Amino acid sequence: MDDMTGLSHASLLDRLAEVAVRVGLGGLHQGQQLVITAPLDAVALTRRITEHAYRAGASLVTTFFADDAATLLRYHHATDASFDAAAGWLYDGMAAAFRDGAARLAITGDDPNLLSGQDPGKVARANRARSIAYRPALELITTSAINWTVIACATPAWARAVFPALPEAEAMAALWDAIFTASRVTTDDPIAGWAAHNATLLARRDMLNAKRYAALQYRGPGTDLRVGLAEQHRWMGGLTTAANGITGNPNIPTEEVFTTPHCQRTQGTVAATLPLSHQGTLIEGIEVRFEAGAIVQARARRGQEVLERMIATDDGARRLGEVALVPAASPIAQTGLLFLNTLFDENAASHIALGQSYSKCFADGGAAGADALRTRGANSSLIHVDWMIGSSQVDVDGIAADGTAEPLMRAGAWV
Repeated sequence: MDDMTGLSHASLLDRLAEVAVRVGLGGLHQGQQLVITAPLDAVALTRRITEHAYRAGASLVTTFFADDAATLLRYHHATDASFDAAAGWLYDGMAAAFRDGAARLAITGDDPNLLSGQDPGKVARANRARSIAYRPALELITTSAINWTVIACATPAWARAVFPALPEAEAMAALWDAIFTASRVTTDDPIAGWAAHNATLLARRDMLNAKRYAALQYRGPGTDLRVGLAEQHRWMGGLTTAANGITGNPNIPTEEVFTTPHCQRTQGTVAATLPLSHQGTLIEGIEVRFEAGAIVQARARRGQEVLERMIATDDGARRLGEVALVPAASPIAQTGLLFLNTLFDENAASHIALGQSYSKCFADGGAAGADALRTRGANSSLIHVDWMIGSSQVDVDGIAADGTAEPLMRAGAWV
């Protein structure tokens, strides 16, 4: 079947796979291995990616598929004690692969409502156990020791959640159309299109790095928030060069520029502008108050219990690990869709993230070590959860070290 571009679904799927390898991963070193994780419904896309990876020089592509039905069977039949267990052997193996130089590609398309009917306590425990087991591998990803990327695949469950009023086939077609468009594969030359988009993001991050703001001030409905920025922070966005020398886009799609806040210098109140889909629950109407960098009051119109469990994960879960600027008129925002998927929703609006910070968002790329990063204000946590605080009603100022304010965004648009 052809879509509105005149290209067949198979052609667009192949383009997405090519963008994943050439743009997302930045290509592969000759002989480099690739580790893929994907939902079962992403088999067709995974096969296209695998072919492009081998054509790019991969020596071995290894894929781990996740099965939502099997995940639910655990919650229906496993013992209570089992929810504190995780497949450490698997994550140890991934960490070993990354230390040996393997690249990483994650395909997202999970059912956002999969765990909505399950015990929130068990969900939180299982997530914590997985986070602990996965951390050694995740640190190699977040520090860009390797080239890695995340892309999306439409799945029936995700499509039903985004388009509940449509028959499944129409919902799948609509979601694929949104993914292909946001991932910039519907243009005449997707690779050239990504190069131009990356140039725009680079110009924005270079401007912000030259300004050296000490803080950002957000004002809008329910929001009067000052986010202090970490010492020696640097803005990132678009292309990232990994320690192995390969330059690629960790997120396909992406519209953000981002950096590290100081974990003790966020003050004020903020209201979420979009719902947050977290651990199978839609958390709506989030309003929090920060003092000395930490959340001291948190409310949600829906999903209060899940929100409270999330920020109680550890000491760092109440503090910020990322702040990102995204124009309210981004292509993803213009769809008017709530994707219930962080990869997309975080690129629809400016956002903050609770939890772990990125060491790469420092002038030396984090080379000084964990102790030095903590001194500069980096946060540490088992979680990293993005939620959206920007909109066409939110203004953002950059605050210089002497307290001078400069307009950065007005009504959600870059000044």
